[in-house]
Amino acid sequence: MTGGRLAGRVAVVTGAGDGIGRGVARRFAAEGARVVVAELNEETGERVAAEIGENARFVQTDVTDKAQVHAMVAAAAETWGTVDVLVNNAWGAGTVGRVEAKTDEQLTRGFAMGYYGPLWAMQAAFPHMKAQGWGRVINMCSLNGVNAHMGTLEYNSAKEALRTLTRTAAREWAPSGVVVNAICPGAKSAAFRRVAAEHPEIEAAADRANPMGRLGDPETDIAPVAVFLASEDARYLTGNTLFADGGSHINGVAWTPDLDGEQ
Repeated sequence: MTGGRLAGRVAVVTGAGDGIGRGVARRFAAEGARVVVAELNEETGERVAAEIGENARFVQTDVTDKAQVHAMVAAAAETWGTVDVLVNNAWGAGTVGRVEAKTDEQLTRGFAMGYYGPLWAMQAAFPHMKAQGWGRVINMCSLNGVNAHMGTLEYNSAKEALRTLTRTAAREWAPSGVVVNAICPGAKSAAFRRVAAEHPEIEAAADRANPMGRLGDPETDIAPVAVFLASEDARYLTGNTLFADGGSHINGVAWTPDLDGEQ
């Protein structure tokens, strides 16, 4: 597609092999963007790039590895000349368990993936954005952190740290024409599906607790919000958190998972 709201833009989307990342990558391409599909899983990453076609490039990326994150951003610039849009979405760490049972290793990995990975990507992308006086950073945060969901300490903590990073970068980078915003999605993402497979009661409770009666679809409910934030329409919006969640944030968490026996 040559037209569209993102025509000619170059976007990097992490965790783009499944869930929200896949939905965003596909929607960006449909709006005319050229997309780096950054994904650890080679099979799913290649599949999404093939779905998109010639305007996509798969770059295998472990966002907990700083060198790979820098290489991901460099690949976009080398292929298409710049980086216009960065979407930090990747997540693959964490287990469900009580605060007192969490280990240093779990927390360290959670922050490596949920905070340091996005930070490294932002630091690598910013010079390209600053040089052209235009850029969009979209960080996928979470209602888990905002509402302090039980059982997911490393995820909650890393995502709230990422929201603080979002606001700080927004303040510092605004004079450069780079806007930085966060989305807290309420969707059946890849990470959510992994947890729900082990704890099906969580999925059912989350659907019941949502004012619209369901968690969102990554491509049709969440990705359009990312398109807006990546477009020229969001040029005067920075440092904000958009809750694309069917209203889940309004009254907080109405369900309590059973963590008895969880480690």
